[in-house]
Parts: sequence; C-alpha cells; structure tokens
Amino acid sequence: MKKYLILFAILSALVACKQNTSALTSNAQLTAGSQSSVQAFIDNAALEQAFKDKKSNIFVEGNGVVKKLLPDDNKGSRHQKFLVTISDEQILLFAHNIDLAKPVPIAVGDTVQFRGEYVYNPKGGVVHWTHHDPQANIEGGWIKHNGQIYQ
Repeated sequence: MKKYLILFAILSALVACKQNTSALTSNAQLTAGSQSSVQAFIDNAALEQAFKDKKSNIFVEGNGVVKKLLPDDNKGSRHQKFLVTISDEQILLFAHNIDLAKPVPIAVGDTVQFRGEYVYNPKGGVVHWTHHDPQANIEGGWIKHNGQIYQ
C-alpha cells in the first residue's frame, strides 16, 4: 500500500510540475508578445508626437505595415512611393530615392522598419531620406524589410 501511495505522490508531483511549466511557457510567450507590442509603440511614439505637434525635418525611426503601393515618381531624382500605416490615426507617405538606394521589394501587408526624415502634412506626413547621404553630411536613413536593409 505504501508503494502505491508513494507512486501516487510522485505522479501527482509530475503532473503539478508539467502544469507549472506550461503556465510559465504561456507567460513567457505572452510577455514576449507584449514586449514586441511595446517596442512598436515606442518606435512610433516620436512619429505620432511629431504629427500631433506638426513638426517637420526631424529624423525618426519606426515601423508599420505597407498599406498601398504608388507609382514611382520619375521626375528628377527617381523615388519609390508607398503608404505605411503606423497607427489607427496615422499613415505615412514614403518617398524612397531609388537613384541612391535599391528599391525595396515590398507588397501590401508587409511589415517594414525605417529611419528617415519626417515632414508633417495633415494626412499623416512624409518620410524621405531613407537612404545613405552621398555627401556624408548626415547619417542618412534606411528601410528594413524581411531582414534586409535598403539604404
């Protein structure tokens, strides 16, 4: 009888350990997901504030989801143009100079990270200088898509 009680106690302890491990794994996954959401919020906070304050000509970093691809602007320096949603209230127009940097192979729904100069407009703003500075006067910017940086 003692053997059965000991066996029962061991099995109960194993089941309890497995439940605690599952709970810890779920909490770790939840925390990781929350951290990425917090990171997205932090990354776009400066952009959202610049829009609210109607600021321009400031370098910002952020991330968002490609909403729409627009025709390239081929007048003067050529620019790849597209819209990126960074929040429920703000959509950015990107003007990525493809004379100085490779075009970004994006599609609607893709996620991008970026660094560039923000210019206010009432529709959400424009981000340009998403490329290196050929004269090396400023750090320049970039667009990151699928682990590749375009600058």
